[in-house]
Amino acid sequence: MSDTEPDSEDGVPGSGMEAYDPEAEHAFPDEKVNDVLAYLDADPEITAYLDAQNVNPVTRKGYNDHGTKHIEIVRNRALCLYELLKSGDVGFNGAEQQGLEEADEAVIIALAATLHDIGHVVHRDDHPYYSIPLAADILDRLLAEFDFYDAAERVRMKGEVLHAILCHHTEETPLTTEAGVVRVADALDMERGRSRIPYEKGGRGINTISSRAIRKVSLQPGDDMPVMVEIEMTDAAGVYQVDELLKHKLHDSRIEEYVRIVALNTHSDDGELVERIEL
Repeated sequence: MSDTEPDSEDGVPGSGMEAYDPEAEHAFPDEKVNDVLAYLDADPEITAYLDAQNVNPVTRKGYNDHGTKHIEIVRNRALCLYELLKSGDVGFNGAEQQGLEEADEAVIIALAATLHDIGHVVHRDDHPYYSIPLAADILDRLLAEFDFYDAAERVRMKGEVLHAILCHHTEETPLTTEAGVVRVADALDMERGRSRIPYEKGGRGINTISSRAIRKVSLQPGDDMPVMVEIEMTDAAGVYQVDELLKHKLHDSRIEEYVRIVALNTHSDDGELVERIEL
């Protein structure tokens, strides 16, 4: 994970945290999750799903990417968000209440972030519910590959991952902090050209303008809480994107009290700050 760079003197944000680095030191035990991530990246079935799950939302319905790139962004931001929360001494209850280890928290998050959208191969509509049986089959095979899980632990891990997958959908309320992290991370994929809100191509409505306004999203430690989400936009209309997506998913996520959202309106791509909006 990259180091957090300080803001420049003119208030334009630093790069923040964008990618999880297995080689870096972390605020949590990382051996298990690093092994799992290496396996996921080399697994042909998962790779095929990430490619195939883009056809219904993109090719057939004209939505934005929900395939490999989306999963890469969501998983990286989920693990970065987890890192910041752990650094801020935020407690996680999913693995703990199942009698699992602290090291399993990151594994639950990584697996759920990777598999949360595979239900798109069935249909875009109600895809979280289709993701559950598909992910369950993959998890049965995948968890058996790691000798650090016995049969009982595989059952508990599977349940926690499926819960987090289901609860990335705003109709379902997360019961674990791990699930809340995945839910919020899904909404953090909202930079220009990657709007989670569908818009009409060539249109000038609020959805179109707001989706094109988000220039950069970064995660940083906050001054008064563990996480600051800094959103750089070139039009104040980008706030609509934040309200309709990020704040909606942050609500009832179990981590809302630890996350601060700041929108920086630059009005242009030159980065000159003209407005700072606290959300």
